[in-house]
Amino acid sequence: MVHHIVMWKFRPDIEEERKPELKRAMKEKLSSLVGKVPGLLTVEFVEEPLPSSTHDIALVTTLEKAEDISVYGNHPAHVAVADTYIRPYVTERACLDYQNN
Repeated sequence: MVHHIVMWKFRPDIEEERKPELKRAMKEKLSSLVGKVPGLLTVEFVEEPLPSSTHDIALVTTLEKAEDISVYGNHPAHVAVADTYIRPYVTERACLDYQNN
């Protein structure tokens, strides 16, 4: 099993009032990819990190194998979600991938 974790900060020009709505849409759309993207097993969207966090939101996914990270990243359904609901609103992306043996 492989885990793919991505964290972002909201762009500075995103108003606080919009963030809850954006988070809901991000969570809904990213979660909807399970069953659509081969190898994607689970999606968890972290929308309320602790104050000690360095990023505003995070995505924690579980995939079947390491090769599925590329499949996920390039899948048209994922690209559509990322281009519409994520990339326009975020900056400072950080990523960590690891495998459980």
